[in-house]
Amino acid sequence: MTAAVEKTIPLGAVIDGLNMPAKGWSRSAREDALARLHTMGLPTRRDEYWKYTRPDTLTQATANQAAVFLHDELPLFDDIDRLKVVFVDGVFDANASDDLALEGLTIERLAKADSDLHWARDLYGTLEARGQSPVARPLAALNTAFATDGVLIHVTGKPSKPVSLIYVHGSETSDVILHHLIKLDAGTELTLLENGPAAARFNKVMEVEIADTAKFHHIRAQGRDHERRAATHIFARLGAESLFKSFTLTANGVLTRNECVIEMAGNDASATVAGACVGDGDFHHDDTVFVTHDAVNCESRQVFKKVLRNGATGVFQGKILVKAGAQKTDGYQISQALLLDGDSQFLAKPELEIYADDVACSHGSTSGALDEEALFYLRARGITKAEATNLLTLSFLAEAVEEIEAESLRDEINGRLASWLDRRTG
Repeated sequence: MTAAVEKTIPLGAVIDGLNMPAKGWSRSAREDALARLHTMGLPTRRDEYWKYTRPDTLTQATANQAAVFLHDELPLFDDIDRLKVVFVDGVFDANASDDLALEGLTIERLAKADSDLHWARDLYGTLEARGQSPVARPLAALNTAFATDGVLIHVTGKPSKPVSLIYVHGSETSDVILHHLIKLDAGTELTLLENGPAAARFNKVMEVEIADTAKFHHIRAQGRDHERRAATHIFARLGAESLFKSFTLTANGVLTRNECVIEMAGNDASATVAGACVGDGDFHHDDTVFVTHDAVNCESRQVFKKVLRNGATGVFQGKILVKAGAQKTDGYQISQALLLDGDSQFLAKPELEIYADDVACSHGSTSGALDEEALFYLRARGITKAEATNLLTLSFLAEAVEEIEAESLRDEINGRLASWLDRRTG
């Protein structure tokens, strides 16, 4: 994919036909986002953070095709007691969703929240706008300007079960643009699950405001073996002593770019962004992370593992920015790829930018093949080559999966990984 010729797509061709609400509490933020978009323009391969990934396939005026999947083909998290919120082709499906009432939070739809005094007014587009500096993110601004729906989750306590966002495709194209807002009050906690094909038009954006001592856990599973091009953005701001943990599993798809922009704004906060991806053939997967430390004694972790074969491509771009005054920062970053053949490639760009003197920051990036000695050891004990390869692959991915705190959710993710590997070797 990286060798293909990039197409030049005019911004007007992309936004032609998109409609912005004529009025409402989000109108001002949408207009601001559109103004930023006109200033920035669409991303191209000449942009520093797009040199490894072609953005034109994500901005084409015609919606990308996505395979059709039914509800019963998305079994992940089915054994978890959860509140289900289902979107079919990006449109909320009330019949397939649970009752949205749950003690400790309120859930509303972006398309239906029309009060000028709504809490989301002060959050919509705010973190996305802050995340445009020092790196421009035009696709996120496009989303803010033209989002058609999404969920607004206000966490006021500690809900008894996770909220599960499920994306289902019922047709081959989708023109819906989703934008989610999550606000956690001080001392609250939420686990948010996402699964299903992620190919809403252009991209998805999630803004997460985490107040002091609040905790946010996010586990996401993207894709199956189908044609899919998708971009996602998470913008998060952390208060004092708060926690942010996000894990993403990606299994196949043609092009996936996941961006995560985190602002450590309160002292003693902790943030983890982790991911495991397994790709085969015409597969291009890009994790781009930017963590800004702007408070004292904060910790951040970036842990990414990619398994690639048959010409698949993996990309990691991760930056830790430590601002002046952000003393006692602990920033950790690791990105590794397991290349199961000589045709696959891993492109990595880890970065540290530090303006404080009392910090402990590190980064590392490696790629390589399976350990032949470990493979021989397992085969010498009667394990087939395919089974031994799968065991070593799961062991390689384990460091990223272990970042999920809940054992039941870790087991779900490990089960999905094992299933993918079995299908590839069966």
